[in-house]
Amino acid sequence: MAKQNMPAAKTKPAKAASAKANSGKATAVKADAAKAAAKPETVTFIDNRTGKRFDYPIIKGTVGPDVVDIRKFYGDTGMFTYDPGYGSTGSCSSSITYIDGDVGILEYRGYPIEQLAEHSHFLEVAYLLLSGELPTAKELREFEDSITHHTMLQEQIHFFFRGFRRDSHPMALMVAAVGSLAAFYHDYLDFHDPKDRMIASHRLISKIPTIAAWAYKYSQGQPFMYPRNDLDYAGNFLHMTFATPCETYKVNPVLARALDRLFILHADHEQNASTSTVRLAGSSGANPFACISAGIASLWGPAHGGANEAVLDMLTQIGDRNRIPEFIKRAKDKNDPFRLMGFGHRVYKNYDPRAKIIQRSCHDVLDELGIRKEPLLDLAMELERIALEDDYFVEHKLYPNVDFYSGIIYKAMGFPNSMFTAMFAIARTVGWIAQWAEMMVDSESRIGRPRQRFIGATRRNYVPISRRKAK
Repeated sequence: MAKQNMPAAKTKPAKAASAKANSGKATAVKADAAKAAAKPETVTFIDNRTGKRFDYPIIKGTVGPDVVDIRKFYGDTGMFTYDPGYGSTGSCSSSITYIDGDVGILEYRGYPIEQLAEHSHFLEVAYLLLSGELPTAKELREFEDSITHHTMLQEQIHFFFRGFRRDSHPMALMVAAVGSLAAFYHDYLDFHDPKDRMIASHRLISKIPTIAAWAYKYSQGQPFMYPRNDLDYAGNFLHMTFATPCETYKVNPVLARALDRLFILHADHEQNASTSTVRLAGSSGANPFACISAGIASLWGPAHGGANEAVLDMLTQIGDRNRIPEFIKRAKDKNDPFRLMGFGHRVYKNYDPRAKIIQRSCHDVLDELGIRKEPLLDLAMELERIALEDDYFVEHKLYPNVDFYSGIIYKAMGFPNSMFTAMFAIARTVGWIAQWAEMMVDSESRIGRPRQRFIGATRRNYVPISRRKAK
């Protein structure tokens, strides 16, 4: 028995030694992991001409792609990075809006756009974008009251409008009128003071709809309608746009809700062209009225805010369902200047989440107005069906975007095509203001100064005019 127990007795120290060794290995692995975790993550750039290596830190956000901090790149290498359109460049840190275009995600302050469009309303979303959190009932009442009681414009602005031609584009009037607000409201322009920033923000959000409505009224030769404090944000805009002094205008709640939802969907969209314009203008210390005016000018472009107007123009150009295959063929031809507006998006490589929401609103509006057979809508639905079944559009992920349906809704409500971008500007103003205010308190913010790759003439001497030869 003793001999039988001897091997067992001998194995105990071996097992203990093995356990100790394993424990030592585990400790070493943990130590290596901790050391690796403590070591900053970097990306190494190697200049193959010289063999020199440069390490640049990787910075993480809460979600989304990591970013490489290349602020020292020029100082290290003597070179600039080259990224036309900034498709791979992060210009700032922001906590306002998150987009994942590959899977079709849009979130304001972490809240999915689908939930906000379904359950919230525009001024509550505006408060969320400005403050970072959804308001309490008391906070919302105070915010709504502040916006409501800032909607009137200084009376002298009447004369400002009259300096323009009657057929001026509403966006031209908005660019000028919003920029001029600094001349009328210059009492709170210390933008390092949180109170002054808040007052300027509320003034812009409240007065933009009045300016847009008056731009429309001026183009129609109709008298300006003053805002009403008993109406909500969207309803008040409809009143100022379509009411006349001759009779009482009753706001249609279905139309007001659809418009409010459109405002939510357009409120912010991360660092797009117009938002970047606002930030770039604001980086110089310009007042917010000038910054928002710059944003409106950028938004005016047909590749940005003017896209929904371009969709209507395109549908009118197509004219008939039978001509859709012809225009789809043209859209595929790289040598043809025709573009299929309302399909695809620079950010979304999936179905635009806003398009699904707005499609439902589109049908709600048409049903409410009794428009059963709207030719442009029928054309749009058929175009959508054919495009989504076409291998080319599926392969290139050219899905309908928010602009595809919004123009149909605006047209059904009675807005002319020229007002579509102005209404976009109403909604986007709150996003611009939130982005501007965030930039003002960002310790890393500095004046914007993009670099360039110079491809012009090298240094040369001045030639007197008598010795110059005609080209």
